[in-house]
Amino acid sequence: MGHLFQGRYNAIVCDKDAYLLELVRYIHLNPVRARVVKRPEDYVWTGHLSYLGKREEDLIDEGFVLDQLGGNRSSARRRYRRFVWDGMTGGHEKKYYQVKDQRYLGEDAFVERIERERKEAGDWMYEIPLEVISREVARAIGCREDELHSVRRSRQGSLGRGMVAYLARRISGYRVKEIADHFRRSPVAVSEAITKVEDHLREDTGFAKGVRILSQNLIKGRKRKYRITEA
Repeated sequence: MGHLFQGRYNAIVCDKDAYLLELVRYIHLNPVRARVVKRPEDYVWTGHLSYLGKREEDLIDEGFVLDQLGGNRSSARRRYRRFVWDGMTGGHEKKYYQVKDQRYLGEDAFVERIERERKEAGDWMYEIPLEVISREVARAIGCREDELHSVRRSRQGSLGRGMVAYLARRISGYRVKEIADHFRRSPVAVSEAITKVEDHLREDTGFAKGVRILSQNLIKGRKRKYRITEA
């Protein structure tokens, strides 16, 4: 991992939905792979014990990572511990060192999305409640709004949730966790729904035009504020 002051500091944009948990696990299992310890809990020089809640005084804000696992803090810690142990048999992964364009850590689709959002959205985002976005999406695709929240598997409901999530991130800056809580889904499920919508946008020009018009209608007359970039 290098010396503490080796080289200059370089911030990167990490795809937290697809990479953050995997990256945290990979780092915390480094001492196990190096055969320094047998269990990640036995190594005190990483933040692993903080995420497990076994350090009373700490500088680490573990909430950002644990929030990705949902539920209350206690259950999130249990899921985190199980998630890390599930990776014990994994070896060296080059992908966690392959930063793209010296700025991004993520798959090509993630890099393309960040670049596209940066170019399209400019400096502004708009204050639009998730309930309003959900209502307008349901109306646009011709389904009842409660279908977007239904636990039943519905192609239309799934597409609608993905559209809400995509628009909420793009024009209002909502975090995936906030959208997941709104629909009572996991952040991973919401992230996958966004990816499917993005694929559909690239493949279907008619669908892309409809989403663009819907986006324009949503922001019309809305209060705007400066965009804060977040991976």
